[in-house]
Amino acid sequence: MNFILIAVIVLGAIGLIAAVVLFVCSKKFAVQEDPRLPEVVGILPGANCGGCGFAGCGGLADALVKGADAGSIEGLSCPVGGQEVMSKVADLLGMAIANGEPKVAVVRCSGTCELRAKIAEYDGLQTCAAVHACGAGETGCGFGCLGCGDCVAACQFDAIHINPETGIAEVDEEKCVACGACVKACPRNIIELRKKGPKGRRVYVGCVNKDKGPVAMKVCKAACIGCGKCQKECKFEAITIENNLSYIDFEKCRLCKKCVETCPTHVIHAVNFPAPKPKPVVEPEKKEE
Repeated sequence: MNFILIAVIVLGAIGLIAAVVLFVCSKKFAVQEDPRLPEVVGILPGANCGGCGFAGCGGLADALVKGADAGSIEGLSCPVGGQEVMSKVADLLGMAIANGEPKVAVVRCSGTCELRAKIAEYDGLQTCAAVHACGAGETGCGFGCLGCGDCVAACQFDAIHINPETGIAEVDEEKCVACGACVKACPRNIIELRKKGPKGRRVYVGCVNKDKGPVAMKVCKAACIGCGKCQKECKFEAITIENNLSYIDFEKCRLCKKCVETCPTHVIHAVNFPAPKPKPVVEPEKKEE
């Protein structure tokens, strides 16, 4: 009986000492949470999509509060909430932010089923990552959209789908928040975030094929051949040719559309522009008899 009593007393003493030590440590090493942090988290949309570059809204909120303490929150933004949410955060933190231009995801592939011939049959895991790991896929183009929908699965906003007729991913710009999840999901780096543009108008090259012109055209009739005609036509130095591929810098592009008209493979796309007015038909003058 004495042994049991002694054991109980010893264990009780150990527990009491441990409790005191833990209490002292919790007070000494306690981390005080900034009261602004939960307020910023409450303003953010809570999508936790990772488009801001952080694992979730909590990570962005922490970076914003620390940035405010350092004197600047430049470079930090929430693509889902956009300018409205960031303005509220800036007001809370007593900071000023620059007006950022909205962006949208763009699928840079024009190789529809008709233009990109099927040369093989893939019978495996139906993901773009798996098909890409196996080679060029079912067509001869090792750069084009694979159409398995990894981007669709990654999008939390139902803003991207695979067109069953073309086999290419298409973005619904009204739903797209430019979080960048589809960009990260695409194993071929076909999807890019670009400026939405005034009235949603933008011009871009719908191809990422870096093969030489004849090789690219052999596998896809809508490939960029790197001929340089668009570059020569552009007066704003917005177009560069690198690795047989044309690229339009959306920061320099003035939306004149001259490159669209001069492209021999019609791979430069102009989105949301009004339809050109039909040219008036001039009737030949009748000769007097």
